[in-house]
Amino acid sequence: MPTLEIIADSTDELTAIFKDLHKHPEIGFQETRTAAIVAEKLKEYGVDEVHTGIAHTGVVGLIKGKREGTRRIGLRADMDALPINEETNLGYASINPGVMHACGHDSHTTMLLGAAKHLAQTRDFAGTAVLIFQPAEEGLGGARGMLEAGLFEKFPCDEIYGMHNSPNGQQGTFGICKGTAMAGASFFDITIQGKGSHAAMPQQSRDPLVIASALVGSLQTILSRNIAPLDACVLSVTQLHAGSAYNVVPDTATLAGTIRYFKDDVIALAESRMRELCDGFGKAYGVTINLDLRNVFDVLINDAELSDAYLEAAADIVGKENVSDADQPATGSEDFSDMLRVVPGAYCRVGHSGTTGLHNPSFFLDPEILPVGASIMARIVERRLAS
Repeated sequence: MPTLEIIADSTDELTAIFKDLHKHPEIGFQETRTAAIVAEKLKEYGVDEVHTGIAHTGVVGLIKGKREGTRRIGLRADMDALPINEETNLGYASINPGVMHACGHDSHTTMLLGAAKHLAQTRDFAGTAVLIFQPAEEGLGGARGMLEAGLFEKFPCDEIYGMHNSPNGQQGTFGICKGTAMAGASFFDITIQGKGSHAAMPQQSRDPLVIASALVGSLQTILSRNIAPLDACVLSVTQLHAGSAYNVVPDTATLAGTIRYFKDDVIALAESRMRELCDGFGKAYGVTINLDLRNVFDVLINDAELSDAYLEAAADIVGKENVSDADQPATGSEDFSDMLRVVPGAYCRVGHSGTTGLHNPSFFLDPEILPVGASIMARIVERRLAS
């Protein structure tokens, strides 16, 4: 089965929506324009119910099949952009300075709208399709916000499916990793409160820059000397801020970064060692070191049976030769994992011709993938609610 007919006939419309969203990106929990467009399109397509304002900017649409059924299948797309200056020189590049859809969430939103149009017009299923447009996936807690707002109490789902683009240069491929598929993540901020001085008299200081530099190196020993070699873990210090003059030893320095992991005992060990190192450095150097460590993403776990169902739905659209369950676990994180902790489901990747990595100012998503992703989303609903 090729791209679904209604979606294929709507390719120009979907491309226009995608380019408009790309041109007007919005940071998490600020997706007011995006959410308004989503709600307007869902109503235009004849979606039965459209609910807005969930976790600030989230949108949920409900489509009832033409056959009786009590089962409900959820489809989820994220809507937020990243704080990145776009460097693609596309004709539809971002006009919002410092904000860019560098992860393709504009395409995910468009794909789900395409699926909504098909499902609302055909209704060839028994039960209800639950369309979830989520804000703030990029580390701001959008999924948790929707859950706290009663997402699955108000709109219960028996299964839920998510999708992400993959700039692998392989147009129309579909991949999934069964079981543990994406890492959990904790973010951290470390503040070193030292003692400043004149740069010519550093003996009068408790130099937070020297302490911060030593601490960065010691944090890496958590991986090399505490975590077992066969247990995957990534600890990255991504920020170091201190000082504002050439001739002043500053009072404070701050570090920030992230830990990625696949096992609860691994993150527990890493967090424990971080606290011990910060406490130890504080005592050794006679300064105060404060550590703010918080979990942001859960480990994403794909249900094996529902992964197979997703593969079968994708094969209907792109062919069996283009689907694979051999994807390896990724150390990147995704807050769809929070929804999967409540409702079983699966999360896939759909390849396109772009080859620049995600979160890059030159990231490019090939719009030709839009009807493919939309068709796979619609097809999983039709298959899982066939009777």
